[in-house]
Amino acid sequence: MENINKILFLWLNASAHPPQIAIDLATVIATFQIWIVPLVIALVWLRGDAPKRRTMLVATAAGLIALLTNQLIGMIWWHPRPFMIGLGHTLIPHAADSSFPSDHLSLWWAVAFSLLLNPSLRFSGIVLGMLGIPLAWARIYLGVHFPFDMAGAAIVAMLSTTLIHHLPHGCSDSIYNVAIRVHCRVLSRFIVKGWVRGTT
Repeated sequence: MENINKILFLWLNASAHPPQIAIDLATVIATFQIWIVPLVIALVWLRGDAPKRRTMLVATAAGLIALLTNQLIGMIWWHPRPFMIGLGHTLIPHAADSSFPSDHLSLWWAVAFSLLLNPSLRFSGIVLGMLGIPLAWARIYLGVHFPFDMAGAAIVAMLSTTLIHHLPHGCSDSIYNVAIRVHCRVLSRFIVKGWVRGTT
């Protein structure tokens, strides 16, 4: 399996002299695309109705659980990144920590899977899920991840979303009520002006 992982990596990783436009595109995707996640969650929370806000809480919790799971996996089974074993070409700097699974993709797909569970946000979930593919490509192309890191991220994201989705309703209701109280208190001025949606 590890040989397959390395072969796939070398197939997707940048060549010795890649075109600058490919490097720039991959760098933008690998570095900045992840910020779409908190932006989407914030916008939907501020302007959405109660069901959509609940989905944003689920998405946030699923993403955090996915990241925590990755940390535990890294502690139990540490896997080097390609540049740590001298494999391929690395075009962006990265810490020499465990590569499996990808934190970026785990967070990204956990949010995407959470949106898929809400019928009114399902299309957004599909779009977000598909946009995870270029993110996966970019981080492999730039030499900081293996393909199996992305497969692992998909599994972690799916399991984390499923876990959060099956929490007892009483637990999720309590968390939502606390979040709404904080929302109304902190953003009261903006709610009065109509810039941010209140509890209705």
